[in-house]
Amino acid sequence: MEIVAVRINNKGKVYYFKNENLKLRKNCTVIVDTERDLQYGQVVDFVSEDKIKNCIELKNIVRLTTKKDYIQHLTNLKDAEKAILKCKEFIKKYKLNMSIIDAEYTFTRSQLIFKFVSDERVDFRQLAKDLGAFFKTRIELRQVGIRDKAKEIGGLGICGRKLCCGAFLKEFESVSINMAKNQSIALNPTKINGVCGRLLCCLKYENETYSECRKNLPEVGKFVDTDEGNGKVISLDILNEKYTVITPKNNIKEVDVKNGSKE
Repeated sequence: MEIVAVRINNKGKVYYFKNENLKLRKNCTVIVDTERDLQYGQVVDFVSEDKIKNCIELKNIVRLTTKKDYIQHLTNLKDAEKAILKCKEFIKKYKLNMSIIDAEYTFTRSQLIFKFVSDERVDFRQLAKDLGAFFKTRIELRQVGIRDKAKEIGGLGICGRKLCCGAFLKEFESVSINMAKNQSIALNPTKINGVCGRLLCCLKYENETYSECRKNLPEVGKFVDTDEGNGKVISLDILNEKYTVITPKNNIKEVDVKNGSKE
């Protein structure tokens, strides 16, 4: 049995499936069996069974796609875009405080899923009824967070590159303000917040390295022993494991913790 990572409907979300006997390669397109129904996806990777928990419970890859499947997929994408416009009309009609960011048909069109963001809890029961009557399929309205909105819409980060959430992140991990403090980053919202208004996901990437390097470094403002008496730590060079001290004689000395040298 082979475990295959598949990206559904060209979105960033990746799911795992079992492959019994199909000859697959990366980037080929497949039809997969999901909890919602059949879905169109693209193979992005192959993984070993020991890396996936409860791999026996994974659903199967049904088949490789055909030209007819591809045409159906394109039709679903186009119709989903039209569905967003219609949904917005109903939202305006009922004056609901919600913003639709995406719509998606399952491959067989047995279900139409709308994703929306809102600052409050929304009673969308009548909206769901009207959408179901209009599109004649099962409707799901799913409220998502502001980070999910950024992932769906995409864009460029302050680094000038494509947003991590839209490029490769599969799941959102917890990010805290302490990570910015740990890396001595100025706590300026324009520096530490992403386009979604939340803390930058990339604050987590190097946090472990910074934490390891800081273990033997004193905090800025602390007093440490020097050959000229107690000196005050005025700055840190975390990655190089060095810190700068001003001595009682107003001399500036740099201490290299890693090599045990003083300048």
